[in-house]
Amino acid sequence: MINLLQFALLAFAGYRATQLVVHDTILDPVRDRIFAWHDRRNTPDHTASAFVVTLISCVYCVGWWLSGAILAVFLLATGRFHEAPLLVHGVQWLGVAGASVLLNRIDDTMGRVGS
Repeated sequence: MINLLQFALLAFAGYRATQLVVHDTILDPVRDRIFAWHDRRNTPDHTASAFVVTLISCVYCVGWWLSGAILAVFLLATGRFHEAPLLVHGVQWLGVAGASVLLNRIDDTMGRVGS
């Protein structure tokens, strides 16, 4: 089981990773290539490009998967994956992803207030 400090650090890591994928300019060239790929393949029978574009454009979608990956890496790297049942890790994933997206929502709201 992770403690509160670890939970907070994992949530902040999930928030930051989500910001990196969805918003940060350092990944603009990668996102631009994916969007161009989607535009070239935008046909009704090609849903893979639509799925990828939706995934990398949505803080909820990509935040969920990144939070899960960060939690899994943390648990495996610290040797604590087998300390709790898989269901407990699932609940931890929900918590970390929820806190991460909450931080994204706060950031989005504060960004609008400041502009």
